[in-house]
Amino acid sequence: MRRALPLILFAIGLAVMGIAAVVALTPKANVVATSSVGGPFTLTDQDGRRVTERDFAGRTHLVFFGFTHCPDVCPTTLQQIGDVLQALGPKGRDVKALFIAVDPERDTPAALKTYLASFDPRIVGLTGTPEEVAAAVKGYRAYVRKVPTKDGDYTMEHTALVYVMDGQNRFVNALNLARPPEAAAAELDKML
Repeated sequence: MRRALPLILFAIGLAVMGIAAVVALTPKANVVATSSVGGPFTLTDQDGRRVTERDFAGRTHLVFFGFTHCPDVCPTTLQQIGDVLQALGPKGRDVKALFIAVDPERDTPAALKTYLASFDPRIVGLTGTPEEVAAAVKGYRAYVRKVPTKDGDYTMEHTALVYVMDGQNRFVNALNLARPPEAAAAELDKML
């Protein structure tokens, strides 16, 4: 018995360590990793109303950064967003898409209202002071850079990602628009 005692204690110690390892390494149930993408903002919509991220809480929404003088990427993306919203059918009735203008010098609320009249009415244009826009860009970890053109004007380089945000304004995923709108809508539908 005396010879067996160290072996028994060793086996008990090994079992305790195994149980502790399983407990420590098992993922916690219902733990949702949050992203640092998104955050508070205060901007002005195309109707001149001041809005914050809280105005869009409670439902899934899209966020896209762009500018009204964009020659191709922005209008194409806004049209694709509208096509996806249409493809959602009745489920997409309350889904909003925020078009945050990265060129506050030219993209006034009136300019946004005129520009967005060509797209789905669920797309909301947002602008603000350069500081307010810069804060939103930073919060979404987006990229923006003003680039002079040869003719003395300028253009804007910017992130062309479509962010999917949940009802608590948390980043869910990027929406892939490089496919038919029905396929993108089916993916978005899973996130509603």
